[in-house]
Amino acid sequence: MSAQPETLAQLTESIREIRETLQDNGKWREESDRRREEADRRYVMLREEADRRYDQLMEKSRLEYNRQAEEYNRKFAELVEQTKETDRRMKETDKRVGGLSSSVGEIVEHMIGGDNILAQFQALGYDVNDHYRNRKFGIKNTNSSGQIDMILEDGDVAILIEVKTNLKNDDVLEHIERLEKYRRWMDSKGHDRMRYVGALACAMVEDSVVKFAQKNGMYVIVQLGNTVEIVSPPEGFKAKEW
Repeated sequence: MSAQPETLAQLTESIREIRETLQDNGKWREESDRRREEADRRYVMLREEADRRYDQLMEKSRLEYNRQAEEYNRKFAELVEQTKETDRRMKETDKRVGGLSSSVGEIVEHMIGGDNILAQFQALGYDVNDHYRNRKFGIKNTNSSGQIDMILEDGDVAILIEVKTNLKNDDVLEHIERLEKYRRWMDSKGHDRMRYVGALACAMVEDSVVKFAQKNGMYVIVQLGNTVEIVSPPEGFKAKEW
């Protein structure tokens, strides 16, 4: 009969242990649920923060893109305006230079047609008294044709002058070719006794070009204010005759 109370006590202890276990399991479940909820909450927060930062980055990128696009458009518009202004200035410069070239050329031609240049060539031994302007020669529109800007004559010698605003080496070579064509043309017309001397008149010229022309046996005439002057030939200079 004494075994029954022990069994009841054991049963009671077992029930207590079960209750404690259930209570522990309940606390564990509650803790587990709490941690899961906390994890979900933190995930949501992190996701929202990530989305917010992403939106901020995209907005910043969009604003920066728009700013750069506006800056590019502004600079492009400025470049277009600058190009237009440059074109306008270039056209204006071309117009002015064209006008200057024409007026300077006319002034030089008028001056070398006066007594001043005649006197200077006379001092060099040329008995020049007559002058002609813009003499055309050869058959029109052929390789044998051309024009002499100014011719000074003293009978059997003629000085053929080419007038340029800014004299270059190429102009010297072209005048040599012009002199040779004029020589051939005049020979064909029976003027083979005439002797021709070359000269170049200009408003601007570099020293190297003057030396190049003189080396090829031609005189160089330069504009000095309202008059012109033959550049002093170097020692030993001899004018070439065509």
